[in-house]
Amino acid sequence: MAARGCALEAAPLPPEVRESLAELELELSEGDITQKGYEKKRAKLLARYIPLLQGVDPSLQAENRVSGPAQTSAAAPKQQKPRPANSRDERFRSDVHTEAVQAALAKYKERKMPMPSKRRSVLVHSSVETYTPPDLHSAPPDVTTGLMELSHCERPQLASVRGVPRGYSGSVLETAGGVPVNSRVSSKIQQLLNTLKRPKRPPLKEFFVDDFEELLEVQQPDPNQPKPEGSQMVVLKGEPLAVGIPWPPSLLAALQRWGTTQPKAPCLTALDTAGKAVYTLTYGKLWSRSLKLAYTLLNKLTSKNEPLLNPGDRVALVFPNSDPVMFMVAFYGCLLAELVPVPIEVPLTRKDAGSQQVGFLLGSCGVTLALTTDACQKGLPKAQTGEVATFKGWPPLTWLVIDGKHLTKPPKDWHPQAQDAGAGTAYIEYKTSKEGSTVGVTVSHASLLAQCRALTQACGYSEAETLTNVLDFKRDAGLWHGVLTSVMNRMHVISIPYALMKVNPLSWIQKVCSYKARAALVKSRDMHWSLLAQRGQRDVSLSSLRMLIVADGANPWSISSCDAFLNVFQSRGLRPEVICPCATSPEALTVAIRRPPDLGGPPPRKAVLSMNGLSFGVIRVDTEEKLSVLTVQDVGQVLPGADVCVVKVEGAPYLCKTDEVGEICVHSSATGTAYYGLLGITKSVFETVPLTAGGAPVSERPFTRTGLLGFVGPDDLVFVVGKLDGLMVVGVRRHNADDVVATALAVEPMKFVYRGRIAVFSVTVLHDDRIVLVAEQRPDASEEDSFQWMSRVLQAIDSIHQVGVYCLALVPANTLPKAPLGGIHISETKQRFLEGMLHPCNVLMCPHTCVTNLPKPRQKQPEVGPASMIVGNLVAGKRIAQASGRELAHLEDSDQARKFLFLPDVLQWRAHTTPDHPLFLLLNAKGTVTSTATCVQLHKRAERVAAALMEKARLNIGDHVALVYPPGVDLIAAFYGCLYCGCVPVTVRPPHPQNLATTLPTVKMIVEVSKSACVLTTQAIMRLLKSKDAGAAVDVRTWPTIVDTDDIPKKKVASIFRPPSPDVLAYLDFSVSTTGILAGVKMSHAATSALCRSIKLQCELYPSRQIAICLDPYCGLGFALWCLCSVYSGHQSVLVPPLELESNVSLWLSAVSQYKARVTFCSYSVMEMCTRGLGTQTGVLRMKGVNLSCVRTCMVVAEERPRIALTQSFSRLFKDLGLPARAVSTTFGCRVNVAICLQGTAGPDPTTVYVDMRALRHDRVRLVERGSPHSLPLTESGKILPGVKVIIAHTETKGPLGDSHLGEIWVSSPHNATGYYTVYGEEALHADHFSARLSFGDTQTIWARTGYLGFLRRTELTDASGERHDALYVVGSLDETLELRGMRYHPIDIETSVVRAHRSIAECAVFTWTNLLVVVVELDGLEQDALDLVALVTNVVLEEHHLVVGVVVIVDPGVIPINSRGEKQRMHLRDGFLADQLDPIYVAYNM
Repeated sequence: MAARGCALEAAPLPPEVRESLAELELELSEGDITQKGYEKKRAKLLARYIPLLQGVDPSLQAENRVSGPAQTSAAAPKQQKPRPANSRDERFRSDVHTEAVQAALAKYKERKMPMPSKRRSVLVHSSVETYTPPDLHSAPPDVTTGLMELSHCERPQLASVRGVPRGYSGSVLETAGGVPVNSRVSSKIQQLLNTLKRPKRPPLKEFFVDDFEELLEVQQPDPNQPKPEGSQMVVLKGEPLAVGIPWPPSLLAALQRWGTTQPKAPCLTALDTAGKAVYTLTYGKLWSRSLKLAYTLLNKLTSKNEPLLNPGDRVALVFPNSDPVMFMVAFYGCLLAELVPVPIEVPLTRKDAGSQQVGFLLGSCGVTLALTTDACQKGLPKAQTGEVATFKGWPPLTWLVIDGKHLTKPPKDWHPQAQDAGAGTAYIEYKTSKEGSTVGVTVSHASLLAQCRALTQACGYSEAETLTNVLDFKRDAGLWHGVLTSVMNRMHVISIPYALMKVNPLSWIQKVCSYKARAALVKSRDMHWSLLAQRGQRDVSLSSLRMLIVADGANPWSISSCDAFLNVFQSRGLRPEVICPCATSPEALTVAIRRPPDLGGPPPRKAVLSMNGLSFGVIRVDTEEKLSVLTVQDVGQVLPGADVCVVKVEGAPYLCKTDEVGEICVHSSATGTAYYGLLGITKSVFETVPLTAGGAPVSERPFTRTGLLGFVGPDDLVFVVGKLDGLMVVGVRRHNADDVVATALAVEPMKFVYRGRIAVFSVTVLHDDRIVLVAEQRPDASEEDSFQWMSRVLQAIDSIHQVGVYCLALVPANTLPKAPLGGIHISETKQRFLEGMLHPCNVLMCPHTCVTNLPKPRQKQPEVGPASMIVGNLVAGKRIAQASGRELAHLEDSDQARKFLFLPDVLQWRAHTTPDHPLFLLLNAKGTVTSTATCVQLHKRAERVAAALMEKARLNIGDHVALVYPPGVDLIAAFYGCLYCGCVPVTVRPPHPQNLATTLPTVKMIVEVSKSACVLTTQAIMRLLKSKDAGAAVDVRTWPTIVDTDDIPKKKVASIFRPPSPDVLAYLDFSVSTTGILAGVKMSHAATSALCRSIKLQCELYPSRQIAICLDPYCGLGFALWCLCSVYSGHQSVLVPPLELESNVSLWLSAVSQYKARVTFCSYSVMEMCTRGLGTQTGVLRMKGVNLSCVRTCMVVAEERPRIALTQSFSRLFKDLGLPARAVSTTFGCRVNVAICLQGTAGPDPTTVYVDMRALRHDRVRLVERGSPHSLPLTESGKILPGVKVIIAHTETKGPLGDSHLGEIWVSSPHNATGYYTVYGEEALHADHFSARLSFGDTQTIWARTGYLGFLRRTELTDASGERHDALYVVGSLDETLELRGMRYHPIDIETSVVRAHRSIAECAVFTWTNLLVVVVELDGLEQDALDLVALVTNVVLEEHHLVVGVVVIVDPGVIPINSRGEKQRMHLRDGFLADQLDPIYVAYNM
């Protein structure tokens, strides 16, 4: 992230300046000074120490810098007024640290990062700048090039020149057609590019091989990185357990002794939320009630006369944190009954964070009974029956309420089995791992006793002492000190519930004072809260305390709370040596605890460690670099009777060197014994045998791993620098989640983060950990605040930890999943992030900065010449990839072909020989026939049109006529009318009446580009073309003559025009390509009849056949099937306009069934409508008699790679209606030849192969097995038509390629188009599209270049002629491919990955802009879930395609434009995005 090596350095601040800053800070937090005044004064104070940010106006500087420490050292000279308690839970504070963050931020020039834009409706409080203004320009026409304003030198109607990258040229941003773009979007992209131009981290060298070609970089160790230099550590031994003290033989023996000899002694006092003591449990009561419970459990619970419980069974304890008394009774009752208690949290809802995992733990422990209180049971969620609901993932439980009235008093002579402290399990403590799985740590009776003895000795507990406990009494230190060790020593525990602490953070100090407690058990959070609330409390005194045990001393940031607490409370009687941090872990129980000097503890120590050294696992005391340091305090000495060593974190447990950080391991009789039921991980955690460097075991006794990272310092003091659970290994360096949280919190948290709630975790993307930071933002934070804060946090973390943050997400206050005591449930947060369920309100992704292990960009090798390629292929035994359809000469007498050379002749001949033979039936949405045409009717209507053209429009032979008709018979009649009078027809899709602004310009453009002298149309459309609304979209005065053919007189033409040669132009075919380019091709009479002839032979079309067509009749194969083929072959066409399906989805399939069509054609959009709209209705259709068993072949007309998923789901769905499994296939055509492949009725079934997607990026075909990683299924696009020859040529050298090599598909056939129709007759540019020759081999044949990549593969199947069948596989259009990092990507592959990333992604389209990959996704869900998609989209594209997404745009469903063939118009989308016309829900610019 950082532009490192910046010459700016922050000078350390002198103490008096720090003091003034602290006072200022305080005044601001209490509202005694305005933000502006604060910034002014602060800028003044700091002016001498922070070098001026170059080129920044000094007045701006104050705002741009982060506003000081959030709450400066509590020893502020001013006495503080009470502060509101909800101030915030600021967990981690260190003034050194805050200052470091300030200085780090000052080093950065405020870089402008593009701010994400968000739609108004998503924001509750939005600000004007982030609102996308309503666009004032008209929406763009269907075509990316606005022809209206083009000067004559630009030729938009040409297909783009291949080989010339399109897009970025010069300094002005322009769209594909050269339209300059001045919009906010593109200026933001420019900003993003500027940000990305900054130097990255140093380039990385080596690779590890990821399969075969894309080598992911592997970070090499930096030769200058610090390495440990100390000697090997020795095992550290704790003091021996005291001998000669009469320890009780077991904890239960101690309980029995106190319960019978000192029944009145107080054991536990419970408080309510007002701080009043509600109940004091005496030792007598604890003993008698535990006995009652034990008796009830063993004797009164039966099922079918069997005791429900046997000794050793596990029992769940479900008690709220406000009821320590009942918990204690339940715990000891279970121990007395020889049952194993499993304390868990009270489930509040059926879907608590992590509740399912707890259920899993209960299930694996075989728990069937849960003990609880009356009040708690009433509060649990209930099922309809009134029973306690079954929680998700929980085993069925019996709930037993253990309030006194439900228990039975045991008879006088009943005694529980006396128990020695043996190896049997005493209790199970739950622990949630980093991944969120919950395991149970078993603690044996022996360990429990040993732990109590060791703690008693270490803490010097004595009989009848008072202890205040703020911790959770169900687990960890709260349980060990406050429930177990206390009973051993007959202590009195004052239990302070979490709810009381929330209301009154000072309550624990007041209780210490009023009960004269000798010991207190707290967390650093409790100390911090009480600091915020302690002002004005004159009368508290802490002089009675001899030990203040800080249970989370293992958190490196506890030191600042301890120091600040001491500063304030030293004047209230708190002695410095009283503060005793300790380190605990669920597996090893208490690891170490600091002891007061009177108990023999050495003086406390601090270590100021270099953060950089720590990230390499090395301890370096930091001297010079004050910015990135970690100050840690010792957690005291090892427990009595324990041995401790530090082992390496990864690999075998070798002992660390003395200056190396590793995992602390403990051997003692007081640790946990196993993870319940998990033998494998139990062995690796509880039975570790540390090894010396030579590989010899350190001792024969096993050690337990604690999960704490640290080292042993001077005086044998233990230091902890982090936890294994919070460890994030990025590259080769280790970072601690808590440290990163602390850095983020030091960036003006008061103003921004809600109650300091920040979660940091790592997710694995592309083989490395990536850091994710999630924070709750305050409800009043504005968009600018959020973005400002996010960019500062990134800079601070980068500067202090030298690591990039992959994703920074802000969520609304109070929405992160909570842990039982109000903290953040990290694993659940991570789970939600990965599932796209976090619902952030702001996201900033930085993949460009973090992901440094991408494969190297591919360097294009100097190309091998075509000649050596051929030779290479021959040597390798590869045949040249060429294939052809059946020979036309063998198929029919050329006599008929000669007779049928001109379609007008064929129509006249049919009108003469079979006048009443029906050629066309047009259906409406209800399925009724609205118009028909027999041979003679069509002929007569065509004559009338020809006469009208001659007379009304006075056209000459060869003039071009635009036919603007809805799909129907009128269009066909008008087409033949034009041919009858020698005019050249151009079919044009009529404008959409509801959407003239976008559809009419396209019509106008085609009319102008095709130089039409006349427009033929219906009356309704004629009115529309001249209407007032049309005038708003185009200049209506410049239309050529418009003739409506609705009621033209019945006239004959004097003579029907006969072209002088077959090469005369028959019609023009205009179509908008997916890249937004309008291209018109010329079709001669010879090509037209050859096309019809090939289709007739391939599909076996005869006058007796009926085929159903559901296609648009305006261009390509759709036009040919709709208007030409029936006239040529004489078969009857049932015409179904696709638009009609919008009101009746089943129209097409019903028609196929009704007319028993053997052959039917449709488009992908039609197939998709049927799959989506009829998926659930196949039963209804079957009732209506729809039967598709008549279909021999159903072909999807397409100019793209076959969409296998869609065709397969269509086949599966309609199998129920009799559709044969092999019927569905695809066709392939393009501009230069509209029909290259059609499955037809004969020939082998289409084959599917699986290719390696990564090899495709390198223009290679590598066949793999189905289901192998990175495999991509490709299906052949039908069979090559008769008379068509196909060859695969190299895109650059134009040499022929071998079998199964990827190259451009070239085609030679009598029905190739004869060229592009261009305005200025300048065809040189594209001549080679139609008249290309190979550079080697057969250099005579003239080919047309399709502009599509594909390959030919000889299969094992045989075709009709008995030859082996050659299959053609289309991979995608060359114009559409994205050249990124030297590789060629097909948009559809990236889009497929993205659509799979989240269920709310309905559709997706990608394009590039200035080398940035832009991903547009349609959100099918709630707008507030939009931001969940940003990270998922970025992750999936990185993982599967090794590409970094530059911009993620989230839009409403239906925004991605689609043409009539169902193809995405990615270039329109791009232009709409750049012109700011998409009205996106959210735009995220990835850094």
